[in-house]
Amino acid sequence: MKKQPERMCAVCREMKAKKELVRLVRDPQGMISLDPGGKKSGRGAYLCQNPECLKKAKKQRSLERALKGTIPEQLWIELEGYIVRMSKHE
Repeated sequence: MKKQPERMCAVCREMKAKKELVRLVRDPQGMISLDPGGKKSGRGAYLCQNPECLKKAKKQRSLERALKGTIPEQLWIELEGYIVRMSKHE
């Protein structure tokens, strides 16, 4: 049986299966974007698919610190929509 890779949520610091988390990536040009496939190159940070973690991330700026960049408001909106869609699929 193959072991599932685990990653840590940048906000709540819990270890979870990589597929249970949302990945954000900062590419070499400094643009931060959502990485649903988890394959884009660049500095990545993971977030739980929990709306509470998203609120904390925005308030505490933990994702911005992990990515060493500023997350644009449009990406916060896109991320919120993505998490809502993913939570409905579970």
